[in-house]
Amino acid sequence: MEVSTRVGGTAPAPVLDPAGPPVGGPLPGPAELTAAHPLPPAVRAAVAGHRETIAGVLDRRDPRLLVVVGPCSVHDTDAALEYADLLGAAARRLADDLVVVLRAYLEKPRTACGWPGLLTAPALGEQGDIAAGLHTGRSFLTRAAGTGLPLAYEFVDPVLAPYVADTVSWGAVGARTVASPPHRHLASWLGMPVGMKNCVSGGLDTAVAAIQVAARPHDLPVLSPDGRLAAVRSVGNPHAHLVLRGGPAPNHDRASLAWARTLLAAAGLPRRVVVDASHGNSGKDHNRQPGVVADLARQVAEGDTTLTGVMIESYLSDGGQSAEAWPPRPDLSVTDTCLGWSRTVPLLDTLALAARRRARVQLA
Repeated sequence: MEVSTRVGGTAPAPVLDPAGPPVGGPLPGPAELTAAHPLPPAVRAAVAGHRETIAGVLDRRDPRLLVVVGPCSVHDTDAALEYADLLGAAARRLADDLVVVLRAYLEKPRTACGWPGLLTAPALGEQGDIAAGLHTGRSFLTRAAGTGLPLAYEFVDPVLAPYVADTVSWGAVGARTVASPPHRHLASWLGMPVGMKNCVSGGLDTAVAAIQVAARPHDLPVLSPDGRLAAVRSVGNPHAHLVLRGGPAPNHDRASLAWARTLLAAAGLPRRVVVDASHGNSGKDHNRQPGVVADLARQVAEGDTTLTGVMIESYLSDGGQSAEAWPPRPDLSVTDTCLGWSRTVPLLDTLALAARRRARVQLA
C-alpha cells in the first residue's frame, strides 16, 4: 500500500521501529539486585509476620484497624526515611488499636504524561534511568523495612514486581489497572494481602471481579531470579480485598459501605473493605482528608466490622509541589498533595480511639 507524501507523488508508508534505540543496556536480574540490597534474615521474618498480622485484621481475627499512611509517592529517600521514623514511633504508641503500614510507593500510575515514579525515573525528570531506579528503590525499601514498619506498595508494572515484592507486606492494584488481567494474575501470585481499588469511574463491579480472579490459581509469566521470564502457576490470593477510593463522587459514607457489603456478599466474597481517605473521596484536596477520616472513625466506633482499614496520604510537610520544581523540596510531595505530619497525628489518635470503642462494642 502506498500513501501520498506530496502533491503529485507517492512513497511507501514508513516502517517504525517500536523498540527504538537501546537505553542504558541490560538490567540486573532480581537475584542480582537482591544480592546488592539484601533483606537481613530478621527483617525477612518480620515481613512474613507483618503479612500474617494484616491478614488477621482483614479476617477479623485481630480486632485492630489497619491504617496505611504515608506519601503519595516517594521522591526523596532520606526524607521518606525521616517520615518512617516519625510514623514508627506513632505506630508503636498506638499498637494496641492500630496496625500501621507505611506507604512506600515507588511507581506512579498516570492517566496522562507525568513523572512515573522513583523506580524508573529516580532523578524526577521525564528521562528515565530504570537501572539506577531499581537500585535506589530497592535500597530504600530494604532500609524502610528495617525500621520495623510494614510496607505498602502499589504494583504498577508487573514486570518489576519481583525486584521489590519480598519487602512488601500489603499490596495494591490501582484504579487504572484493576481491570487488567496481568495485574489480577500478579495479585494471585503475590504473597501478601492485596487491595483492589474501585475504578476511576467509581464503580465497584470491576474491583469485585478482580478479587474473584485474584483468589484463583493462574498460569502467568514472572521474571525469574536470573532475569529470564519463567512460567509459574500461582496458588491464588485468599486475602485480596476491596478498596473504596471514590470516583466522581465520594464513597466513604455508610450507604456506600452498605452497597459494597451487598456486592461482596452477592459475589460470595468476605465482607471486608479498606477506605482511602484521599483521591476521589477527598476530591484530591488533602484538606478534606480529616473530614473523611472523622466520618470513617464514627462508623468504626459504632461497630462496623466491614471497615477493616483506612488509607491516608501524609508526608512531612503540608501540601505539594510540582514534579518539575527545581530544586525539589525533600519534605513536600511531588504528586498528590498530602497532609503534613502535625495534621496526621491527631487522625491516627482518632482512629485508634474508634478501634478501641469498636472492640468494646464487640465484647459487650
